[in-house]
Amino acid sequence: MNKYGCLVISKWFRMVFVLALAVCTGSVHAQDYPSRPVRLLVPYAAGGTPDVFARLFGQRLSETFGQQFVVENRPGAGGISATDAVAKAPADGYTLLVADIPQLAINPYLFSKLPYDPVKDFAPVSVIATIPNFLVVQPSLQVNSLPEFIALAKAKPGQFNYGSPGIGSLGHIAMESFKAALGLDIVHVPYKGSGQSVPAFLSGDLTMLFTALAAVTSHIKAGKAKPLAVTSPTRSLQFPDVPTVSEFIPGYSFVGEIGVLAPAGTSAAIVSRLSTEIAKGLKHPDVVQRLTALDAVPVGNTPEAYTENIRQNLQRFAKAVKISGAKVE
Repeated sequence: MNKYGCLVISKWFRMVFVLALAVCTGSVHAQDYPSRPVRLLVPYAAGGTPDVFARLFGQRLSETFGQQFVVENRPGAGGISATDAVAKAPADGYTLLVADIPQLAINPYLFSKLPYDPVKDFAPVSVIATIPNFLVVQPSLQVNSLPEFIALAKAKPGQFNYGSPGIGSLGHIAMESFKAALGLDIVHVPYKGSGQSVPAFLSGDLTMLFTALAAVTSHIKAGKAKPLAVTSPTRSLQFPDVPTVSEFIPGYSFVGEIGVLAPAGTSAAIVSRLSTEIAKGLKHPDVVQRLTALDAVPVGNTPEAYTENIRQNLQRFAKAVKISGAKVE
């Protein structure tokens, strides 16, 4: 063998050695992870659905790893602040994002410029669960079904309003798609989170809401809110008599998707371990009971599957945001 052949073989062995070293190093880091508290950044105020999930799984992961997973709420600007903070955090697994659809699939079309890229800047870990929204109306409204409400809204264009947690929120986009599909004229009243929109509804300022079940369960049971439909493809576990919107508008589906992401470049071993533990946590009896109460559907998918979810949602919401006319400069 000549010297050139030896040189090629030498380079090949060196490359294999470097790759093996990288894999071993990543594995060691994953075994030692975490050696200090981990931050879970939530782009919403305390008490919202993503916050509830963050605290629920923060507790489970703390018990599993023997290290604190601390929830940090950073609401505002459509979740941009918290999302961007994680995108720019060190890729060491100690700063994670608990995100929903708006941060990853709506904001790219809502804002003319974003400081982060929902695909390139993150290492998706796992979707925890999906959550439907409920369409609720005032009990005083003389309707008992979705078709009755649709007929009434068509007969009185512009006379009814609905509240959302804000411009570009899932509730806003879902409702505008609902209106567009049926040709309805219902006025949008945006608020700063469900913490404001739900009280406004209860006080009688709003005709209707599209909101997560957790925000209105007690009010439905108390007769202060009348559920007419659910936005998921299947009916609610808590209220099985309430039909889905898709029973009247084929293909209609708008559900929240609460997931965990790390900064891009985070060790694949750490991401995989987090994903595995989240999937295990979803089978814990206490977690199952809590998710059922929230009408949430557990997912616990792989990093690869979550990555594909994000890409699909970006394609789907490009049209939905355009229909809504929502835009923030």
